[in-house]
Amino acid sequence: MIRPISISLSPNTEPDDVWLAFRLLFQPWKWKKGKAIRQFEEGFARYHGTKHAISFNSGRSSLIAILDALNFEQGSEILVQAFTCNAVPNPVIWSGLKPVYVDCREDDFNMDADDLEKKIILRQSSGQAPKAVIVQHTFGIPGDLAKIQEICKEHDLILIEDCAHALGATYKGRKVGTWGDISFFSFSRDKIISSVYGGMAITNNDELAKKIRAVQGRVGYPSLFWTKQQLLHPILMNWLILPLYGIIGKYLLVLFQQAKILSKAVHWKEKRGMRPGYFPKRMPNALALLALRQLEKLGRFNEHRKKIAQQYYKALANTSFELPKSFEERENIFLRFTVKHPKAHEIIQNAWAQNLLLGDWYTSPVAPADTKEDKVFYEKGSCPTAEKLAGVTLNLPTHINIKEKELQKVIEFIKDAD
Repeated sequence: MIRPISISLSPNTEPDDVWLAFRLLFQPWKWKKGKAIRQFEEGFARYHGTKHAISFNSGRSSLIAILDALNFEQGSEILVQAFTCNAVPNPVIWSGLKPVYVDCREDDFNMDADDLEKKIILRQSSGQAPKAVIVQHTFGIPGDLAKIQEICKEHDLILIEDCAHALGATYKGRKVGTWGDISFFSFSRDKIISSVYGGMAITNNDELAKKIRAVQGRVGYPSLFWTKQQLLHPILMNWLILPLYGIIGKYLLVLFQQAKILSKAVHWKEKRGMRPGYFPKRMPNALALLALRQLEKLGRFNEHRKKIAQQYYKALANTSFELPKSFEERENIFLRFTVKHPKAHEIIQNAWAQNLLLGDWYTSPVAPADTKEDKVFYEKGSCPTAEKLAGVTLNLPTHINIKEKELQKVIEFIKDAD
């Protein structure tokens, strides 16, 4: 098998997406400004039933804009969950604020409401006054929104929803992203819909929306060079790197990234708490065109994910793998199908050796694993459940390019690894 079964290498791209990127590559006049930006924003707001949607070039930029609009005093504390990516605490740090980590629950990988309340009271008793909570919907599983919303109201905290994994998921029949005071989404290469990079902030608060729109105008567009890197990503990935992955494709990917022909998902600076120059920026028209195409496919993509998940549930029911828990009031859209096993890391490594690129979200409380924890203010031992989960989780692919043939290969491998 030369082409890998991958969980993160442009998983959502279909032939029409690649051809769109290829055509745009030769239409540089469409790269920055254009009608697609507003069309995407309006379509996204319409999908969620919200008044405002403001686009940016990433989820990180969206969160920076949100924190700018909230205008907290410098040094204020923001509560975030452990078992996350550095893309969450970093914008907090870049905004002159301090992330304080809350542990997660074993059954849904999301923020533990009890630990949240405990840490709020602890911070307040020591003279601190946290200003906001960022609730993450990990792997597409909605967090315990009703309880967390109640805690936020009781302690006068702003509730920010991180919906990077969960576009289309619902809690008590209502879409995630519509529960908090404001929410943000990501459209990076391995999210629910993908425009290689991209993000959105949504809210019904007119005053917040006005301030975020002002941030959008102030930060301007990313460079043409950066935009070209993103357009090249689906083209080179699907026409060259993936077809040759088992021979030289993986080396070509590294070469293209080192030569800055392609961008990396996470810049080395982010692993040290530093900010790359392309955050924050607004979403360029070229990426809005890619995102619009993907938004049209959202329903089909998520239905596919659910069907794949049901087959995993059935096939792995009698194995020693601990499967995702179902919650009556939460509709999980399965960005990835995350299972637990004591030998998770060993299984991932063995899978990679067989060209099955299974997911390793997350192998540390703040991923990627080579993130300097002190630089993102994580204290070892402060979130024991997150640290435990980092050693026992692995993710199986659910994206649109997992057909029956690929699914059976993954299932066979997992059963053999049991």
